[in-house]
Amino acid sequence: MAYPENYRYSKEHEWVLAENGVATVGITDYAQQALGDVVYVELPTVGDEVEKDGEMGSIESVKAASEIYAPVGGEIIEANEALDDDPEIVNKAPHEDGWIAKIKMSNADEVDALMTAGQYQEFLEGLE
Repeated sequence: MAYPENYRYSKEHEWVLAENGVATVGITDYAQQALGDVVYVELPTVGDEVEKDGEMGSIESVKAASEIYAPVGGEIIEANEALDDDPEIVNKAPHEDGWIAKIKMSNADEVDALMTAGQYQEFLEGLE
C-alpha cells in the first residue's frame, strides 16, 4: 500500500490531512486490514472538544473492537455520517471516503509531530 505523501500518521494508525487549520482524520489501510470487515463506527459528536491522543470514537469489526484516537486536539466540526449506513467504506477507501471526523485544530503544530508517509512505512516494517 502506498500511503499518501501529504498525510501525517500516528503510531495508533490514524491518518491526518491538515488543510487551513482543519484536520481530516481516519484510520490507515494497515489498521483496516488488521481489523477486517468493519461493521460499526462510533463517530465523535460534533461540537465536542478532543485532546491529542484522547479517545474520539471506536470502530468494530467482525474480529475486534478498537478505539479511535485523536492525533490532534481541537473541536469536532464534522463527522462522516455516511459511515452510519455503510461502515465498510472504511475498508473500501480508508484514506478517502472512509474518513472519520474533521477537527478544527487548537494547535496546528501538533501535526508536525506526526510521522510522514515514509516514517510510517518504516514504523510498519518494524512491526513485522
